[in-house]
Amino acid sequence: MAILKILGSCSGTEPMNDRHHTSLVLTANDRNYFFDAGENCSYSAHLGGIDLLKTRAVFISHTHFDHIGGLMGLFWTIRKLQGRSKNPVADGEVKLFIPTVEVWENIHNALKYTEGDFKTSFKITVKAPELGEFYRDEAVKVAAFESHHLPAAENGDIRSFSYRIETDNRSVVFSGDVKSMDDLVKAVGNGCDLLLCETGHHKAQTVCDFAEAHNVKKLIFVHHGREILENKPSVKTAIEACKIPCEIAFDGMTVEV
Repeated sequence: MAILKILGSCSGTEPMNDRHHTSLVLTANDRNYFFDAGENCSYSAHLGGIDLLKTRAVFISHTHFDHIGGLMGLFWTIRKLQGRSKNPVADGEVKLFIPTVEVWENIHNALKYTEGDFKTSFKITVKAPELGEFYRDEAVKVAAFESHHLPAAENGDIRSFSYRIETDNRSVVFSGDVKSMDDLVKAVGNGCDLLLCETGHHKAQTVCDFAEAHNVKKLIFVHHGREILENKPSVKTAIEACKIPCEIAFDGMTVEV
């Protein structure tokens, strides 16, 4: 059984009590798969019992700060824990999939000024996601779908993705940030077991209506905007009226997939 842990549930607002920027980690077959890396993701993961040395891959939806603000810290912490424990990083490699590879190159250059030129005993492989299924191992399959939250680059490169994850015959869709619910039609397809959908740019009712109409079995709101953060009555109304199980994510929440 795979376990999903919410490390950060907040959108790019000012700092909020008990909430950090968006980051999720899926643990399957004794390996960890990060989806987005908001601030404090490595801190929250490590203190929440996640063995960061078992990290196999990191998937970034887009490069806004509230989705990558903890990326430097994540790799710095993995390197630090590996150096202190002398235990190997899982499979000797961490794969990073990030829409704009140049962003990682700048982060990596900054890391070189921290200590030891950031030389690692494990390999860091960096690529941009590709549309459709682009990652597969014995535990998970991940497919990428274009989101229009960010326009494509001048050269046509896609800069914003949603992800569909398959594990243990279960399907999970992580929205990333989307311009409209139409961005999720292909990712959800004929349905999914769990939809993790951002509410930083969309009303709770809009998300519920989409989930009900597209054969989503369970809905969890993530990447919260002010409608949820300010506990507006419209959220309670939408959840109570929703025809499928619906929850509001909080930092530290765990979900059986």
